Amino acid sequence: MISTDVVIVGGGPAGSTTAWKLRQADLDVMVLDKTAFPRLKLCAGWITPRVLKKLEIAEEDYPGGMVRFRTLHFHVYGVSIPVLTRQFSIRRIEFDNWLLDRAGLPVRQHQVRHIEREGDNFIVDGLFRCRWLVGAGGTNCPVYRVFFKGLRPREKRKQIVSMELEFQTDLLTEKCHLWFFRHGLPGYAWYVPKKNGWLNIGLGGSHQSMKAKGQDIREYWQLFTESLMKKKLLTALPPEPGACSYYLRQDGPTVQDGRVLLAGDAAGLATLDMGEGIGPAIESGLLAAETIVQDVPLSFESIPRYSLPGILFPWKR
Repeated sequence: MISTDVVIVGGGPAGSTTAWKLRQADLDVMVLDKTAFPRLKLCAGWITPRVLKKLEIAEEDYPGGMVRFRTLHFHVYGVSIPVLTRQFSIRRIEFDNWLLDRAGLPVRQHQVRHIEREGDNFIVDGLFRCRWLVGAGGTNCPVYRVFFKGLRPREKRKQIVSMELEFQTDLLTEKCHLWFFRHGLPGYAWYVPKKNGWLNIGLGGSHQSMKAKGQDIREYWQLFTESLMKKKLLTALPPEPGACSYYLRQDGPTVQDGRVLLAGDAAGLATLDMGEGIGPAIESGLLAAETIVQDVPLSFESIPRYSLPGILFPWKR
């Protein structure tokens, strides 16, 4: 059995950021993820100046492809609103792998199935022993399931379902577009250009609202892609998208059970207005590491609940 100070379940932004800070404190850390990296992660890939500041990196020092947007084009009930800002897009396959590389430790490809307490330690699948355990495995994180499902039940009204696709194409525009409530969608759709001809398109909305109306997100996807064709933002209908589910910021305070911590989507931290997940995941990872190093209670109150202030006033965040 392998013994270590900390086991982090999940190698995404929350897990890798936790590992990065813990390694700086000379702790022995192991990251477990069911998928080998680099791995494709469907995501609009929107990051903010605040994210770069938290990661202690300048825009020009990021080695992957990054696009800067000085304007976001909002569309609300048919009204177009250009919003001056400073935001960025990245590809998660590059970004997540870079975060892990920077943490300076290998990721063990392993799907966690069983976790138990053994005195002051935790045993993972009879293979790994640790003093601290961090659940950063996303919405379906096994650490959440074992330790927090009863302590931090998820609010159905905050469940978001999304469909999206990332592919390389001849970009017809380099503008970033966001359509709110189009075709009655209880959420928004996006068109996010990325470096080297990559494009992410997608939409997300309240699962509860769609279910109450007897609607299916696939219907919205069809309407959305057809509208992109009509607007000449696509030259051909794209292939089948991927789908996922996650939760907006949860009200329950429980993100720590002794030496077991949650971070990122496992804790339900996406912003309440825009569903932004990368920034809250990274900040939660920093706070989880601080809790372990300084042995202080974990709290996410310092993480912004809304994205719009950071869009409208990015220089103040």
